[in-house]
Amino acid sequence: MNWLRQAFSQKQSAQQNSQEQLAELGSNGVLLSIEELIAYQGKTSLINLAPKQHVRSQMSGNYLARTKGKGMEFDEVRHYQTGDDIRTIDWRVTARTGKTHTKLFREEVERPVLIATDLGETMNFGSQLLFKSLQASHLAALLAWNAKARGDRIGGIVFNQYQHSELKPRSRQQGVLHYLHALHEGQNFSVNQQLSLNQTNVGHRKPVQQTGHDYFAENCARLRQLARPGSLVYLITDGYQLSETAVRHLSQISQHCELVVALINDPLECALPEQNSMTVAITDGEQRQELNLASKTTHQHYQQAADQLHQQIDQQLQKAGARLLHLHTGQSLERQLKYGVSV
Repeated sequence: MNWLRQAFSQKQSAQQNSQEQLAELGSNGVLLSIEELIAYQGKTSLINLAPKQHVRSQMSGNYLARTKGKGMEFDEVRHYQTGDDIRTIDWRVTARTGKTHTKLFREEVERPVLIATDLGETMNFGSQLLFKSLQASHLAALLAWNAKARGDRIGGIVFNQYQHSELKPRSRQQGVLHYLHALHEGQNFSVNQQLSLNQTNVGHRKPVQQTGHDYFAENCARLRQLARPGSLVYLITDGYQLSETAVRHLSQISQHCELVVALINDPLECALPEQNSMTVAITDGEQRQELNLASKTTHQHYQQAADQLHQQIDQQLQKAGARLLHLHTGQSLERQLKYGVSV
């Protein structure tokens, strides 16, 4: 019976740890509150939104353009060439060298930050601390506050299979609060809608399908239209709705913008829990299958299938030119970003 006492003790410890983290977040793990999003205003140091590539834009702002010309930031001095503006001649260097030299500048350009948050049905799941949709909303809030602190404009899309909210980039705190409100409304609507559908479908062999279109690809297309050259684009999702059409739109975005895809997964989607003796039933509403959690073979097959799926998603996104960030729902966002992500 020692193993039973040990398992019970580990379960109690895990539950206590989860309760402590939920208390820190001011969250119940399922539905979203505005307060827990506003709390990330003081945690902007957890993530760095500095450009990883040259910024391209036609609007003035806080970042140095790749091209040289007439701007505000001095870059270098070179020999005068036909067509150069005589007002930029550096007379001190010219007098010292005896040859005409002109100054070159780098123009400061603007970099809007676009955040696309997927709150679809596959995001309404969580086996430990938080729903994936809740963790996605926390990350989106952190990104928005960080962008605001850097002086960037914030906009994007909050979407699920039923609706989407499109927010054009805005500056200052107004842009952040506008996006946080869309997150709050969208996440709670999505969860409540999913719960309502589950209750409606109780007793039915086949769940009612509300939408048959590729909502994820459609929102990627809309994000492509919103993203101006030089933008920083964050897509927060679990990747399960990724299609060839969606990958094509993301590839177009990455050609002119910096694209980062944050993949949110639940620990149960990566590996089965360790149990000495337990059989569980899994159903999708149509088919039912039993899993023996005490079997090492079951664990190996499950993990191999999960690894294969996640590797396929990673490869598609990397082929589209995206930089990947992996997060999970078993720990708070702050702990993962401070101490490293581990599933």
